[in-house]
Amino acid sequence: MSISNHLQELYGLPAFDFPGGGVTEPLPEPGTVAWRVSVDSYEAEEPWEAAFARFTETVDTTEVQALVIGSWSDAYESGPDEVIAAVVAARGQLPELRALFLGDITFDECEISWINQTLVTPLLDAFPALREFGVRGGQDLRFPPVKHEQLRSLTIETGGLDVEVVRGVGASEFPALERLDLWLGVDDYGANAEIADLAPFLSGARLPALRHLGLRNSQLQDEIATALAGAPVVANLETLDLSMGTLGDEGAEALLGGQPLTHLKRLDLNHNYLGETMRQRIVSTLGEAGVEVDVSNTTEADTEDDGTEWRYVAVGE
Repeated sequence: MSISNHLQELYGLPAFDFPGGGVTEPLPEPGTVAWRVSVDSYEAEEPWEAAFARFTETVDTTEVQALVIGSWSDAYESGPDEVIAAVVAARGQLPELRALFLGDITFDECEISWINQTLVTPLLDAFPALREFGVRGGQDLRFPPVKHEQLRSLTIETGGLDVEVVRGVGASEFPALERLDLWLGVDDYGANAEIADLAPFLSGARLPALRHLGLRNSQLQDEIATALAGAPVVANLETLDLSMGTLGDEGAEALLGGQPLTHLKRLDLNHNYLGETMRQRIVSTLGEAGVEVDVSNTTEADTEDDGTEWRYVAVGE
């Protein structure tokens, strides 16, 4: 997923921008698209809440299945508290809502690590039938433990994910969750979780339905790979995503030397620091077993005169 472009789809539905400034053309059927409601973060002619009010007045929201919340006014300066309040207040008008993404904001609208967030779990509480939930931006993001019986997919995209969010997700009850995707980021932008904080995801016990695990965009990618080499959760996975981070030969060696990965359908190591020999080895070893392996976007670490090596995640600021 790229933060340079808006979401193209959600819940299997193509994204459609609800027009700003009034509707002049025919709109698609309410249940056939993922509706994006967004305003200009810098020069909004109306607040996001006003645009959303127009949306609920114009579209038959009783049929809407997917909602994408784009930029709100002054995303650099303010969080989406009023945005969330407006959506929660409209829950009775959205009985078929199954997917919700908060913060579909590209880097030219607001850099990911500057997107102000807030307490987001009221959205999960307000929509117990939700299947997919995603949020972008880690600054002031709060995600205390929550219980949700129906959620199938959870995505949190950040340049730096605070440990309290990691722990909150880990302590939550998601018995139906099949996909978990966390962008952990770097300490310069707030990432402060340690491998021990990932234990609830690695054990597999709290997420019995999990089939896709993404622990990516991390400066700890080698350590994460090493922990996954013996993690019980792996045996139940179909796809494992360790992309966008600082994975090197050490982490890849641990994966190959650990438990079997040949049951996976896909292993994503896109954006890595692997050597050519290791790339060929991991592709051939797992490829022969039918695993789709992505080792594209390999780069070399920056090395200073004293031998200090610097690796960078794909998405920081």
